[in-house]
Amino acid sequence: MATGTSTQETRLDRIGVPHPLRWGFLGVLVFMTGHGVESNFVSPHVEAVVGSQNTAGTILTAYGVAVIVGSYLSGALSDLWGPRRVMLLGFAVWVVFQAAFLASLAAGSTALIAASYFFRGFGYPLFAFAFLVWINAIVPSSRNGKAVGWFYVMFTGGLPTLGSLYAVFAIPAFGGGFDGETGAMVSSSVLVLAGFLITRFGVREPTGRGRLAPPGESAGGVLLAGLRLTVRRPKILAGFLVRLINTSPQYGMFIILPVVIADQLGYGQSRWLLMTVCVYAGNILVNAVFGAVGDAIGWARTVRWFGIVGSAVGLLAWWYVPQWVPNSDWGYVASVAAGVFFGVMLAGFVPMGAIMPHLAPDHAGAAMAMYTTAAGGAAFSGAAVVALVQALGGSNAAVVWAFVGLYAVAFVLVGFLRVPEDERGARHH
Repeated sequence: MATGTSTQETRLDRIGVPHPLRWGFLGVLVFMTGHGVESNFVSPHVEAVVGSQNTAGTILTAYGVAVIVGSYLSGALSDLWGPRRVMLLGFAVWVVFQAAFLASLAAGSTALIAASYFFRGFGYPLFAFAFLVWINAIVPSSRNGKAVGWFYVMFTGGLPTLGSLYAVFAIPAFGGGFDGETGAMVSSSVLVLAGFLITRFGVREPTGRGRLAPPGESAGGVLLAGLRLTVRRPKILAGFLVRLINTSPQYGMFIILPVVIADQLGYGQSRWLLMTVCVYAGNILVNAVFGAVGDAIGWARTVRWFGIVGSAVGLLAWWYVPQWVPNSDWGYVASVAAGVFFGVMLAGFVPMGAIMPHLAPDHAGAAMAMYTTAAGGAAFSGAAVVALVQALGGSNAAVVWAFVGLYAVAFVLVGFLRVPEDERGARHH
């Protein structure tokens, strides 16, 4: 991988933010804020229009499939065309199909709602994860963990943190209830546009403007390289599964917790949204920290003990603490604190973004395609675990323990992900 495009270091470079891409980080934050506005109310909003929880769930599951495909294409197309063009494509897809989705909701057409929301699912992974490929293309190995950490500061800062915070104020500003949610979604497009413009006109780094794959490979070969790599190299498959498991519980909790916190425990929608903001604000504050920790003590070691073990404990706390404490102000604070612990430990997975390209340095772009596929696929796998456990008659608590079981699988798999660059001190030569 390249070691940067500038010979003169800046303070941003030293903390892990590649100076030539600095405006891109801000652009991702603003774009993902716009995308994240709907994250904690879109499911009941769609259900209110289509009139069926199962139908709404099917629509969101299909959306998750689109995100998976889009996440893979973000890496593959970045290799083929360059990340800058892929980010433009992602923005265009998001805006066009967001307009179609809102129009379909207004028309009350289930078929159009499903189709437009499905295609919009390609948008954000093409934009955000193409930028992550761009980061890995220019950052030196010695700061790989930090750079990925800063990417997730911006990504998670928008989705769901600032997006949810924006929704807290936007929904009542647009009249509250269903109409307020619609207004919030309409206005989110302005934020997405702003994020795109910041990146488009603020980043002039040349590496991302052109093809990253070796010149001799055919277009088909580049597009399929990630899948071939996964079949031929078991470590890539193991890394894919660890990253998939990473945030699956996050998306699963988005499904089961809103009803529990807002309705069953009586805290209401606003307090649930504020809880989400706090949980992922905690994640934001330490994403870059865990990137630096990974660079210092080892990427795989950080993922295993902080990401996997810490997240499993935090997930259990976020589920059980709200039910053990009384419905009160201090009970709410304790519940938020439990969720914040989960969000903080989730950041322990950040070094996976440094590990994956080093598992296949000769095909780093293809390896990142699988990483981004797993990152996007977590929305689908999280929803799928909830649906499967509930279909088998399991309770919400059983869903949580199923995710803990997946963390146990990840604990084993991460033992196979050590790379030479992960030896202490090796990344500094």
